[in-house]
Amino acid sequence: MLHLEVVQERIEREFGLSIVLTSPSVRYRIHMKNGEEIEVDNPLDYPDQVRIDYAEEPYIRASVITPSSYVGSIITLCMEKRGVQTGMNYIDTKRVELVYEMPLAEVLFEFYDRLKSISRGYASFDYEIIGYRKTDLVRVDILVNGEACDALSMLVFRDNAVSRGRQACERLQEEIPRHQFKIPIQAAIGGNIIARETINAFRKDVTAKCYGGDITRKRKLLEKQKEGKKRMKLVGNVEIPQSAYLAVLKSKGADEK
Repeated sequence: MLHLEVVQERIEREFGLSIVLTSPSVRYRIHMKNGEEIEVDNPLDYPDQVRIDYAEEPYIRASVITPSSYVGSIITLCMEKRGVQTGMNYIDTKRVELVYEMPLAEVLFEFYDRLKSISRGYASFDYEIIGYRKTDLVRVDILVNGEACDALSMLVFRDNAVSRGRQACERLQEEIPRHQFKIPIQAAIGGNIIARETINAFRKDVTAKCYGGDITRKRKLLEKQKEGKKRMKLVGNVEIPQSAYLAVLKSKGADEK
């Protein structure tokens, strides 16, 4: 993430370009029901789920060398990333080599940052591709004010879809500025909403100048304001700042540091 931010800032400063960051992805093999096999690395190219027989994703053999005091935390991290332990070798009295087989896609998303955070920077990580294995894959779309944002779409393992979708919605809620109308942020798989956050609207007290009098006058002003915001929501565009795209990629550990 540090290198990503440095590269982004240099490109923007030296070339004057506006960079939109997308979620990292790997090359998946999709086997269709008609016998065709295609390779997909862009979520927008992912075919309709009903046409897919099964999908495969690349797996790696990961080697982590760490001080023995951090072994427990690193094992927990690898298990969270769907890793299967195939070896544990004591190099000496203070260092341990952990060998895991895990999906490459899990390593791309916050694994390295969390590994360095857990081990105080002492753990080293290396890997090699060992082939493709069957997986349960879904495409998660992020909708901002009802409109899908293509740059935020991602292909994820089905069991991780809700947590990844919720995390993306929470990050966008923090980064997108408030507007004059409520902005729903939703994560969806097809037509099913799996997570939602709402950015509340700015509120202007339209009844501030109503001193005393009949309550119906205040109600009319509030109803008029409500209708105005409803119309504004239908025609209003939500601008997503560049910082929001980067925030979606950051791990919780990076924020805490």
